[in-house]
Amino acid sequence: MSTVNKILIADDEPDILEIIRYNLEAEGYTVFTAKNGNEAIEKAKQHQPDLIILDVMMPGKTGLEVCGILRQQPDFKNTLIIFLTALSDESNEVKGLETGADDYLTKPISPIVLTSKVNALFRRLTKEDSKILHIGELQIDREKYNINFKGKEIILARKEFELLALLASKPGKVFLRNEILNTVWGTEVIVGDRTIDVHIRKIRQKLDMDCISTVKGVGYKFEI
Repeated sequence: MSTVNKILIADDEPDILEIIRYNLEAEGYTVFTAKNGNEAIEKAKQHQPDLIILDVMMPGKTGLEVCGILRQQPDFKNTLIIFLTALSDESNEVKGLETGADDYLTKPISPIVLTSKVNALFRRLTKEDSKILHIGELQIDREKYNINFKGKEIILARKEFELLALLASKPGKVFLRNEILNTVWGTEVIVGDRTIDVHIRKIRQKLDMDCISTVKGVGYKFEI
């Protein structure tokens, strides 16, 4: 397991913190800990973890409150979150998932089960990321036709999206005009060269950034 994956554990029980930390570090993860909800928020902002494990009942702020606060911030919109709780009531589990958690475990915690859950969530994230392009602060979800730039959703028409996704798939590569026309519009649709120019102008306007360069007499390339 790669140490690039960072995990923050927040629990007011020292023994649980130590057990979880030990097992996750044995898997190769980089682990940070917090003893209460307020410290969890501070550590999350400081370390930008890929996954956060939150005890539901903590002093300061509960795990539910911490999750709600972090989910409102763009930096933590896609951060994985697992809740730990001594409350086995199904309604508490539903509430936790509705708050924005990715999974939910009831105490007493089995380190083996928890580690398995963590590994599974990272595998899922890796699979999903293969469909998402990340270039700087620009995120292009090719499956959902969604564009996000600096935490803000950008609405593009379908052909604008397909054109941007094509160019952004290989930053720095010069795509020939014919290559763009054939890939985005297809060989059976007749469109003029000006069609590409118009779509690129609209993309630049909507993103409010000059990310597509014109290579005169050749084609276009995407750069940030």
